Parts: sequence; C-alpha cells; structure tokens
Amino acid sequence: MKYYAQVKIGLKKGILNPEATTIQKALALLEYEVKDTDTLKIIKFELDEDNEEVAYKKVDEMCQRLLCNPVIHDYEIKIISK
Repeated sequence: MKYYAQVKIGLKKGILNPEATTIQKALALLEYEVKDTDTLKIIKFELDEDNEEVAYKKVDEMCQRLLCNPVIHDYEIKIISK
C-alpha cells in the first residue's frame, strides 16, 4: 500500500538558530515586528509498505539515521495512506 510521509524538522528549544535570528532582524529593518521566529525543514516522500505502523517506524528510523540529528533537532512525522 502507498503511504505519504511528511517530516517536519526544527531545532530544539534552547539551540541557537542563526537563520531565524537573521530573518527576524531583516524583517525588523523592513519595519515588520515579529516575535519567536523559527525555521523548519519539511521533507515529503512516498513509501510502499504493508501497513501504517511499518511506514511510521521506517520513517522514524530514517530521521534517526539521516534526516536529522536527534541531539539538536525535534521532528514530527505524519503518515497518510493513499
């Protein structure tokens, strides 16, 4: 069965995010006041697996081994069956 996976990856609380800081400062220069700026990476892909639980476990393993660094990143997995 086909499953679509979406993984949102962001830095954990307390980890410096220079990209978000730069965006916030640039917006301030353009006279936009924003607070708590953050950046996320979203990765989407399709899997062929027997069931949703297997698909989720494989995506979680991908996150742990390649897509993010669990020491500094939080990630959220969403699995959708087609």
